[in-house]
Amino acid sequence: MRLFLTLIISLFSLTSSPAQAQTSSEILSMVDSNLTFETRYSRATMTVVKPRRTKVYEFESWGRGVDTAATEFLAPRRDVGTKMLKIGGELWMYMPSIERVQKISGHMLRQGLMGSDLSYEDMLEFSSWQEAYTAEVTGTEACGTGTCWVLDMQARVDDVSYPRRKIWVDQSNHIPVRQELYALSGMLLKVWLMEDVQQFGDRYYPRRMVVEDAVQEGTSTTLEFSDLQFGEEVDQRVFERRWLER
Repeated sequence: MRLFLTLIISLFSLTSSPAQAQTSSEILSMVDSNLTFETRYSRATMTVVKPRRTKVYEFESWGRGVDTAATEFLAPRRDVGTKMLKIGGELWMYMPSIERVQKISGHMLRQGLMGSDLSYEDMLEFSSWQEAYTAEVTGTEACGTGTCWVLDMQARVDDVSYPRRKIWVDQSNHIPVRQELYALSGMLLKVWLMEDVQQFGDRYYPRRMVVEDAVQEGTSTTLEFSDLQFGEEVDQRVFERRWLER
């Protein structure tokens, strides 16, 4: 009888302990594995809600590694052909209305992309979280139908948009389903939700993201992906400066 109980306890430990025993470094490594990629293609709708108006944009985006990405807007009509190119820590934008490429830098980086709650600075972040932040697992909480690790993250480098993040990582798929983004002063700036998480090969990724402005009431930005492809061959010409004016 004692041997039987010992076996039961051992089996229970093997099946239940891994989710609880993860270190903050291991959790961030798993998150990075989901959110970083060699190549990515996506097509998405971005709905920007403000107190007095709502705007809907459609765009295509291509990504290579963690620091190179290109985006082209397909709608609404007045923004068709607007393009952005990110290479490392630099960002350029082509505006067909003035037929000109402009580098986005300085205070402009903090402005909202197309008036959204996503800043140009958000677009430039490319460091893995494991490299950019130190983290502490502060506990676990119920999230949706599962359980999340709760991590408090402090920036270890200067070139990040948010000196502190608090994240809720779903133990079943290692996606940060909720983030709270803070300024250096400790003020909560944004809440970022990742929803409709699906599996793509050996990774998980959300098909829907919602970013809420914690400073200005009644504003939010929702990204919904109608197409997501990882690891497929990408036309490398979209990552060249001259692509912007084609």
